Amino acid sequence: MSERSFQGIGVSRGIRRGKVCLFQHGTKPDAERKIQPREADAETDRFNRAAERAVREVEELIAKTAGKLKEEELSVIRGQKTILSDPAYCPEIRKLIREELLKPEKAVSQVTEKYAAIFENMQNSYMRERAADVRDAGNRLLGILTGADRSGLAAIDHPVILVADDLSPSDTVQLNRDFILAFATEKGGKTSHTSIFAKSLRIPAVVGLTGILEAVSDGEELILDGSEGICIAAPEPDTVAEYERKGEEERKKEELYLRSAQQDARTSDGKRIVVAANIGSYADAAGSSREGAEAVGLFRTEQVYLSRQSSPGEEIQFQEYKKIAECYSPREVIVRTLDIGGDKNVKYLGIASEANPFLGYRAIRLCLDRKELFQTQLRAILRASRYGKLAIMFPMIADYEELAAAKAMLEEAEEQLAKEGIPFDDRIKTGMMIEVPSAALMADVLAKEVDFFSVGTNDLVQYSLAVDRGNKQVSYLYDYCHPAVARLIRQTSEAAHANHIPIGMCGSMAGDPLAVPLLIGLGLDELSMALDSIAQVKYEIGRLAFESCRNLAETAVNCKSAREVRNLLLDFRSGVIRS
Repeated sequence: MSERSFQGIGVSRGIRRGKVCLFQHGTKPDAERKIQPREADAETDRFNRAAERAVREVEELIAKTAGKLKEEELSVIRGQKTILSDPAYCPEIRKLIREELLKPEKAVSQVTEKYAAIFENMQNSYMRERAADVRDAGNRLLGILTGADRSGLAAIDHPVILVADDLSPSDTVQLNRDFILAFATEKGGKTSHTSIFAKSLRIPAVVGLTGILEAVSDGEELILDGSEGICIAAPEPDTVAEYERKGEEERKKEELYLRSAQQDARTSDGKRIVVAANIGSYADAAGSSREGAEAVGLFRTEQVYLSRQSSPGEEIQFQEYKKIAECYSPREVIVRTLDIGGDKNVKYLGIASEANPFLGYRAIRLCLDRKELFQTQLRAILRASRYGKLAIMFPMIADYEELAAAKAMLEEAEEQLAKEGIPFDDRIKTGMMIEVPSAALMADVLAKEVDFFSVGTNDLVQYSLAVDRGNKQVSYLYDYCHPAVARLIRQTSEAAHANHIPIGMCGSMAGDPLAVPLLIGLGLDELSMALDSIAQVKYEIGRLAFESCRNLAETAVNCKSAREVRNLLLDFRSGVIRS
């Protein structure tokens, strides 16, 4: 067959060439025949045994991978257990078996698709992609019920490029990096579980390749470019040569990045920039040191809540924070207080459904309302602070009164611990996130009340530009290169430095090599990012001149559009590369 190209979404960089291995879950059996009323008890029992076994398998999978995966990946697997234990999911299957006389296989398929469809129809992209987690739980049940061979990916014993409709968390944790060169899936997006695992395992991957399963065949040669999101089947000799050259260039770049990873980040004219990590767990913290992180610019404490079925008490939180403080000592760990709400909800907190959750009851607003919940967390962080260098950061502060209320609660927690004779760092630093435009505009006032600022561009951009980044119809407007965003960052940076406090950034913009010179020019002192961006960003910083970055920023804030700023950054990057 002739050469064919497929465009998808690159989610884990790298170029690989190899033979296709098509992977599909076992086909579902014909379960259209209804059972007899006298069979209902036996078939219900058969389903119950399958459900119990499924929960055991997930627990075993969690135990097996706990030391290997980061909290973000583990939480995806735990999501399967949550679905299997959901008070509606399994009972609804049992009801269909008993009342509709459906075979368990049919009932599982029907209920699974019903719940998956609910997620797929949600506006938020993160929640839409959780439909795959529901189907993963359903496929596990079906495999047990039908006795299908579920060894799947573990049986692959030679180098291949995996091509699949989708890969569940259960599939992905079986991937053997010795044999899976890369993988391509029809479904998935940048925040899907497939993408999360691909980055963690450092396996090049492209998702969202509609129709590729039908268009390629087993054993066919395929080139996959995880950086550009391209797959090329049956490549012509010229194409092979081109990608061999690109692959060699990429390998040389990776070597340069790795050499930069363990060095301090400085511009060519000596400006020091702290490059830090965004983490969600102790496993992330341990991994970030190896990647070259000089600090933790964002510890997302909500992972401690999202991974449980009930609110974690003070002791549970203390132990988690203590481990991370010890792991990083004497380097700083900025602990963000609970940021639940928006696209992150937990059932046990009973947060009511909202029309606009990103603008509603979330983050500091929730914590100031639920004082006992907040006080428990603050006490745990303070107790852990004596084991390392922790700092506390409040999210989504919109005005002075919110910040004052949060600080008052922190002081109350300190007084409680002091009275109880429990030691803590009484000089712990306190900061806030700049992610609400009002906070950026009031930065000169707020800077007098904190020890540091951290810009959260993910929310700052959508609030400033009035764009729901999960809404496909308007997501094209979501662009952190917009000059209005640059102006807000510059204004915040100037206020921070005028009050002699540092300013960092922990939004996704911080890990984008294209944006790094602009951020340095706008006055950022620290950039905190996903682990897989650290080495490259450190390398890029070493090639920049601070004065050139300042001139770039001055031009950018006077541009008329995001497109103009982005083109400016591309031209600047090309000039740096030529030099």
